[in-house]
Amino acid sequence: MDKIRLGISSCLLGEAVRYDGGHKLDRFLRDTLGKYVEYVPVCPEVECGMGVPRESMRLEGDTARPRLVTVRTKEDKTDIMVRWARKRLDELAGERLLGFIFKSGSPSSGMERVRVYNEKGVPGKNGTGLFAGMFMKRFPRLPVEEEGRLHDVGLRENFIERIFALQRWRETANATPGIGALVAFHSRHKLLFMSHSPKHYRESGKLVADGKKYDAGDLYERYETLLVEALELKATVKKHVNVLQHMMGYFKRQLSGDEKKELLEVIENYSQGHVPLVVPLTLVRHYVRKYDEPYLKEQVYLEPHPLELQLRNHA
Repeated sequence: MDKIRLGISSCLLGEAVRYDGGHKLDRFLRDTLGKYVEYVPVCPEVECGMGVPRESMRLEGDTARPRLVTVRTKEDKTDIMVRWARKRLDELAGERLLGFIFKSGSPSSGMERVRVYNEKGVPGKNGTGLFAGMFMKRFPRLPVEEEGRLHDVGLRENFIERIFALQRWRETANATPGIGALVAFHSRHKLLFMSHSPKHYRESGKLVADGKKYDAGDLYERYETLLVEALELKATVKKHVNVLQHMMGYFKRQLSGDEKKELLEVIENYSQGHVPLVVPLTLVRHYVRKYDEPYLKEQVYLEPHPLELQLRNHA
């Protein structure tokens, strides 16, 4: 695949664009994930004409429609930011982005829990940065996260799994749209659906089975909606155990008694939190190769993102 194109707050790549002339370099994003993605950096404050360094700003007023105001001089920068953001979003629409990583807490780029100050100067952490809010409204299907939340290993895996899945989907949809390509894509992603949402697994299967009832555009639109909705839901230990047991059923004739016992023990150890997901998956992959199981060989679930990212190595 081509590199995944992600928008990102410029300061997270080490660019000195913050109000104090500093940056907020995140080495995982730049050096580790950066091997697999092509970043499109955005700094709303600098790009809309504010200098470095500059007076710090904050959100004030109504949480639903806050104003962006400088802290010391009380200069309202809302209209400047909104005008720039509208133009920038038009440009980003042509960048083929598959997601965005925002700077947490930023009055322009914070995704959630941004401080909004009321008329008494008391902050409530229930706002969204102006640019981030406009981005999410303009591109509701794109995966978004902020660097603070990506320190959580579960949220990190979920976000990265989503961007890789969306990349595969977009390449399929752009290459050969049609029922055959959709069936092939869905066949490879069935267990990934199941690990996130059994409900969406069933609905997507029914949609594909009834695919000839729809025109190609409508069919692909419906399928993408189900895919995005499913992957937004976090895969849990219980869901993973369900998938692991489902995969085990494909070896019921091949596995010896000892092999079955070993696999069941490893799955149970995972369900109890004693070993990470990579342990039972490694054993399953071994059996897939040993017994040349054709259906599981094609399942994206076994490797939905590069192993080098070690996203399934946490217990």
